[in-house]
Amino acid sequence: MTLKQQSVFIKLAENQTLHMRRICKTDATGPAVFFMHGAVENGKIFYTHSNKGLAPFLAEQGYVCYVADLRGRGESKPAISKYASYGQTEAILEDIPAFLAKIEQLEGAPARYWVAHSWGGVLMNSVFARFPNLINDVRACAYFGSKRTLYNHHPSKYIQGNLIWYGLAPLMARKHGFVPAKKLKWGSDDETRKSHYQSMQWAKRKPWVDSDDGFDYAKALQDIALPPIFHVAGIKDKALCQPIDIEKFMAESGVGVQTMTIYGRKYGHKVNYDHINMLTHPEARHDQFADLLEWFSAHSQGDS
Repeated sequence: MTLKQQSVFIKLAENQTLHMRRICKTDATGPAVFFMHGAVENGKIFYTHSNKGLAPFLAEQGYVCYVADLRGRGESKPAISKYASYGQTEAILEDIPAFLAKIEQLEGAPARYWVAHSWGGVLMNSVFARFPNLINDVRACAYFGSKRTLYNHHPSKYIQGNLIWYGLAPLMARKHGFVPAKKLKWGSDDETRKSHYQSMQWAKRKPWVDSDDGFDYAKALQDIALPPIFHVAGIKDKALCQPIDIEKFMAESGVGVQTMTIYGRKYGHKVNYDHINMLTHPEARHDQFADLLEWFSAHSQGDS
């Protein structure tokens, strides 16, 4: 079986180009899957060039996978610098709609399945709130370690959340004009000053309201049903996304079908998964990847 990878570029503005990685079998005709990474990350959380990871796994099953790099991350150009003035509002209103439009243009149909890691799930649900017309296009979603607000009280949360994200990161942002997370080994990619500020406010138990225009995401979602969402929790994901954090996110994400499964040896899985290796461990294909495949299949509606 041969998988094919190719880069898709989208001209967003005069000096901004977005990147997606398209991964599929050479003869693939299956539905498209859209992947969204989290903060201080890029799309490589979902794949390697040697076809490891979730996107190649789904491509093996016949899906056509599109892995996005938000503005300035991964292979999107230019890279984040002190001159980058955009944040998560732009990701929600401009970047993600541009990715989705490109997928529909190339495939002749919308992306039927959405997959996110960490903060990517917040961005996806924010897109549904802003563009509820998209909900009927999507059969199902899968969010790996996604939460909006940190509610857990694990000691490591106070180090990674309070000390680093709320304390040191703003200092680094003021000093450099952006958060040099890659250099500081806080993540695999950098974060703009605005994006960090906006995500920090939401993570601090502030209202789910846009700091640019006051749009109330929680209010927009409270009475609507999003596509069915499968939430993956890692038993060793102590700081960034414990089950309580996911449950709170589920509670403010509409009235649709949502489920959460915790992955670890005590629940019969092969590995005690954490925030990163829930997507990168070789054994994941036998645990959460296999369950995700069943979730998508159960909500396929014939993929017409």
